[in-house]
Amino acid sequence: MKKYSFYILIFAAVTGSFSCKKYLEEKSNKKLVVVSKLEDLQALLDDAVTMNNLTTPSYMEGTADDYFLPPAAYSSNVTAYQQLYRWERYPYRYSNDWNKAYLAIYNTNVCLEMIDDINQTSLNSGSWNNVKGSALFYRSFYYLLLVWQHAKAYQSSSSTTDLGIVLRTGSDFNVPSLRANVEQSYQQILSDTKTAAMILPATPQHTLRPSKAAAYGLLARTYLSMRMTDSAYKYANLCLGIKSTLMNYNSDPDVNSMTSATPFKKYNKETIFYTEMFQGFGLHATYQARIDSNLYQSYAPDDLRKTGFFKATNPYQQFKGSYAANANNLFTGIATDEMYLTRAECLARLDRVDEAMQDLNTLLKMRWKSSVIYSPITATDSGDALNKILIERRKELLMRGLRWIDIKRLNLEGRNITLTRMVDGAAITLKSNDPFYALPLPEDIVELTGIPQNPK
Repeated sequence: MKKYSFYILIFAAVTGSFSCKKYLEEKSNKKLVVVSKLEDLQALLDDAVTMNNLTTPSYMEGTADDYFLPPAAYSSNVTAYQQLYRWERYPYRYSNDWNKAYLAIYNTNVCLEMIDDINQTSLNSGSWNNVKGSALFYRSFYYLLLVWQHAKAYQSSSSTTDLGIVLRTGSDFNVPSLRANVEQSYQQILSDTKTAAMILPATPQHTLRPSKAAAYGLLARTYLSMRMTDSAYKYANLCLGIKSTLMNYNSDPDVNSMTSATPFKKYNKETIFYTEMFQGFGLHATYQARIDSNLYQSYAPDDLRKTGFFKATNPYQQFKGSYAANANNLFTGIATDEMYLTRAECLARLDRVDEAMQDLNTLLKMRWKSSVIYSPITATDSGDALNKILIERRKELLMRGLRWIDIKRLNLEGRNITLTRMVDGAAITLKSNDPFYALPLPEDIVELTGIPQNPK
């Protein structure tokens, strides 16, 4: 994508990340920002290094149960990472998920402020809408990941008292940072994304850019994490109404080979919106992380995911099934397989069992060895359907940064998912109601801003 020079803007953004105190003491002056045209704003949002690649939060993947560390890998990690692996809080600082996400958010706020100075005309309407819609989408996309990571799961009974995230909606560093509550955080996400959905194009020029389909997918994610089934179904359905293509893992132009080190091509036909996970909390890095043996064994022999997702590293399995098409990078964007599973889960919860199983089987048949007859999964009732869909969600979407919020929301309905890790021969557990599910904020941010830290 086209590159422009934004030296002063990038200097302000990066320096603000390193030394916020300096900027808090100086008056913000948007005239210093060398941005004057729609093309400039679009180019800022097209900066994939800041907005898409290795940028999404990783702390929650490092603490989830998508992986485990063999003893040698655990011992080779620094003390701080060993603490994290044991679900103990440690005082981490820059660079981290927080600054990566808020740098992207800063860019969106610059664009949203600057676009107000550019008249929307019949000639530039499409470009104008794309810039504004994209900025709103990116902001809500990162807000959602941050609230999943650093706040309690959404409960209407406590959402106005539970601590949420910092909602930065402007570029002025002089404005103090305050933690909103969970209700305010989710309402900001929903408002931004719904506005974006109204003005973005149905499909993007490239999946590094947001689109209407991506906005619908983000709304489906948001409502599912809030356990609002009707709305999650609505937006998953709208998303799939625009884009519903699935890769056939047997043979597809976007599939290299199930035995390849990188089975799937980047930006494949299932990708609606493309992002990758920041490797700051790198416990889950594929070179050292191993997949739970019970999870691996849950894949049927003729399920092509068993070959495509995993590589034998005796005596365990290593994950290689990322849609990032890179053995070390993890895809965290929005894809059609996630939307099929979201819609299927919602249909099961709405007691529309036949439709739920149809969505599930549509997906799974594309993952089944074509030389073997696929036997569709059936369900006796909505509860049975839901359980089977959740099992397949676990198997399809691992290592995408989704497991942490799934654990949190499912535990609110009494599923009592308890995480266990073996360290030096002893079992360490994270109970379903542990306050650690609201992961701690960076210590330097707490010290600088005075915002409250999450409880231990």
